[in-house]
Amino acid sequence: MKNRKVHTFHIPVLGLAFSIDTPIKVSRFGISSVMSIVDDILIEHMRRHYALFYGEQYCPITVKDEDFRARRITEYLNLVQRIVEKQIAAVKTSAFERGTDIVKYFEMLAECSPLKALYRRMMQTDDRQEKFALQSELRANVVAGDINVNIMTKVDKLNVGKDAQPLSPEFSDALSSLRGFVRSELNSSVILSAGLNPRLFSYIGQCPEFLPDAHGSLKKKVILKVSDYRSAYIQGKVLAKKGIWCSEFRVESGLNCGGHAFATDGYLLGPILEEFKSKKQSLRDELYQLYSAALQTKGIFVERESMQFQITVQGGIGTANEDAFLRNYYCVDGTGWGSPFLLVPEATNVDDETRTMLANGRREDFYLSTVSPLGIPFNNFRGTSSEEQIQRRAENGTPGSLCTKKFLISNTEFTETPICTASKEYQAAKIEQLKNSDFSPEELSARIEKVVEKACLCEDLAAPALMNSNSLSRQKKRAVAVCPGPNLAYFSKIASLEEMVGHIYGRVQLLSAEYRPNMFIQELRLYVEYLRNELQEKLETLTAKEQHYLNTFKTNLLEGITYYKSLIPKLNLETERYREVMWNELLEFEQELLSIVIPGTVLEPVMVESVHAR
Repeated sequence: MKNRKVHTFHIPVLGLAFSIDTPIKVSRFGISSVMSIVDDILIEHMRRHYALFYGEQYCPITVKDEDFRARRITEYLNLVQRIVEKQIAAVKTSAFERGTDIVKYFEMLAECSPLKALYRRMMQTDDRQEKFALQSELRANVVAGDINVNIMTKVDKLNVGKDAQPLSPEFSDALSSLRGFVRSELNSSVILSAGLNPRLFSYIGQCPEFLPDAHGSLKKKVILKVSDYRSAYIQGKVLAKKGIWCSEFRVESGLNCGGHAFATDGYLLGPILEEFKSKKQSLRDELYQLYSAALQTKGIFVERESMQFQITVQGGIGTANEDAFLRNYYCVDGTGWGSPFLLVPEATNVDDETRTMLANGRREDFYLSTVSPLGIPFNNFRGTSSEEQIQRRAENGTPGSLCTKKFLISNTEFTETPICTASKEYQAAKIEQLKNSDFSPEELSARIEKVVEKACLCEDLAAPALMNSNSLSRQKKRAVAVCPGPNLAYFSKIASLEEMVGHIYGRVQLLSAEYRPNMFIQELRLYVEYLRNELQEKLETLTAKEQHYLNTFKTNLLEGITYYKSLIPKLNLETERYREVMWNELLEFEQELLSIVIPGTVLEPVMVESVHAR
């Protein structure tokens, strides 16, 4: 497929199930999206469902088959590719009549799009010959959105074979997922999230599919999802030294995002994007030097100008003005809108009950939790059936899950082989250990509560896709977990795809009546709350290293506030009242931060500006 983006935004990966078939839903409208390929069991289920739905032959790939995990992923990606190709062909041949996909395709484009202007011209002309010529030109410019995949690098357990003997590292979860993508017919990108995985990065360097052709073009591309410039710099260099070019750095807010949250050391999104903006050229030059040197050892030469990369940003964007400011001021190449699409049935795989709960959710229902078995902060939503199941099991004296998929196993506290902290096996052993310790009843209860709160994300994040597809002869009630970003609290309407895209481009207003702070202020609030919680948790046992970390965190937040003060006058799409409110919010957070005392820190007087000092 051609790879010409017609939209300024993309839909990032959403959980396991939520975007597992999003390309089938939106690619024909030129919208790029990302599927998680960690769960081959879910993927095989979806392959069966869509093969039967589209009348294709389905041959199961079982755990008894060689390299079954990679093969399942390859076959599903190829199926999605074939489906989207057929959809695009249908779009191109459909009539320019109200309600058709080709009209929907062009109507959803941004008003500033050259294709939208061409479409408007076609609609307005009365000359039949000109109209036909313009329609032919429009049809030729219909392209599919990218079908990209995501690998969370930390989900990479080693596996055993049919004889229960350890398999070689190339059959680990992450490497098998990558191999499944590499062998597919997709001409797209793999997004690597959650940091550097040396084993996975080395394996990528061994895949010729990521090497450029004679013109510097790449069929298979690598995108790095990062939370700051340093992470991009380090990971980009590691890949470049292996002869792998990073085609995009996808910058995500550390806390104002969905799913697992990777808090920076207090570095806020605005200053981070400013650093990318100022250092983009030097980063490209340095990466190209390493990259070209690595390629020369393989006998490959590429022109400097042919190797470019994009910078995009995602996490907490909520208005067309914010989206435009990010693209115009920071010169990013695009934006990611994730959690709001959980409210769009045409785009994501969410069960009706959960989607309705999300639409009616209040701000306090969205929170940063510790329910992930990986031990990484996890953006959560209160009142889900997953949460209810956890509580019910604990009350019945049978906490934990059966752990059948084992994607998140990592703990060896009680076993030689890793197990999951959400499993019955781990929780029974841990609770018994705690009961045999010398804790007060209150302390024991609090510690047990921390143990049993872990969610079976492998099952519960995959559940909506299993519930929504009817390819199983017998359905069972499933617990659903959902991991939206806190920004979703300000959206309160289940929307159509056209409405959500219209909101992104400023044609429709989908925000609730509740006051919503600027995305930078919202992220700042989350970071201040995070700092307070970290300090409270570590206060009684604070080490010198932790003290330094918290102090650095606080200092970076204060510097971020200073940066945002200088940024406010540049928010020229907003009203004077909007900018004044934002200024006062910055002052309030500044005062709150100054009131936070980190033990062992020498306090120095800090001058605080008033609203009239601007």
